[in-house]
Amino acid sequence: MLTTIVLTFALSTPASNPVADMYLHEVDLVEQNALKLAEAMPADKYDFRPTDGAFAGVRTFGEQVKHIATMIFMTAAIVLEEKSLYGPGTNDNGPDSIQGKEQIIEYFKASLAYARKAMASLNEKNHLDPIKTYFGLMARSAVAAGVAYHSYDHYGQMVVYARMNGFVPPASQPR
Repeated sequence: MLTTIVLTFALSTPASNPVADMYLHEVDLVEQNALKLAEAMPADKYDFRPTDGAFAGVRTFGEQVKHIATMIFMTAAIVLEEKSLYGPGTNDNGPDSIQGKEQIIEYFKASLAYARKAMASLNEKNHLDPIKTYFGLMARSAVAAGVAYHSYDHYGQMVVYARMNGFVPPASQPR
């Protein structure tokens, strides 16, 4: 009887979409690391930027977060072949009207929700389709991968900023 129930359940479970699942997992990791760090960083540190040596002219912590969110919006729009909700804005940091930790966090969360929509659209039939990008034609899945790898480039910078301010990122804290 148990074998019959298990087999019936297995046969009735909808097929997963391994392509979408793989990219959705990457969005989850960006949320678990970059968003959690952005949420944990004190609001008064959002204007921090290193200024010495090779750091001259770099983004503030808040601008790093806005830049990640902006690029996620723009990348997800390319995957979906839609017009991005937000353009690159000043220095590729998105809308100038989004200011302060609370607004920046909401903007970041909205970008992740939009990225999830884009990643869920990927499947075995379309993920290798060529789509138009700023860099020419690319496979849809190659564009989708940019959500994670670009986010982690800037997450690494955010980690440095946090540690320069005596703050240990959530992902590095003892469990």
